[in-house]
Amino acid sequence: MGEKIIAGKTVQVSDDGYMTNMDEWTPEIGQEIAKEENIELTDKHMEIINFIRDKVKAGDTLTIRSVGKSGIIDIKGFYGLFPGAPLKKAARIAGVKKPASCV
Repeated sequence: MGEKIIAGKTVQVSDDGYMTNMDEWTPEIGQEIAKEENIELTDKHMEIINFIRDKVKAGDTLTIRSVGKSGIIDIKGFYGLFPGAPLKKAARIAGVKKPASCV
């Protein structure tokens, strides 16, 4: 674990680059992380990010399936917004720990 400066704020991050304290997250930090992932955030991205943050705060398990059943977006659309590794990228941008379901 270490520290990283993102959007001018020092945050705690894991060895994988995920924030370890989701309370340090701000929308500006999310924007910066999204740029690192070559993603330009839209309102739909932010809906998913807020859903992910709410799920994690509630202690729920985060899976691609849960995002697909959220009513916000289907799984194909989720892959379109966060290409390659949607759950990993979305979780990182949302400032939450790496989901257990991600390798």
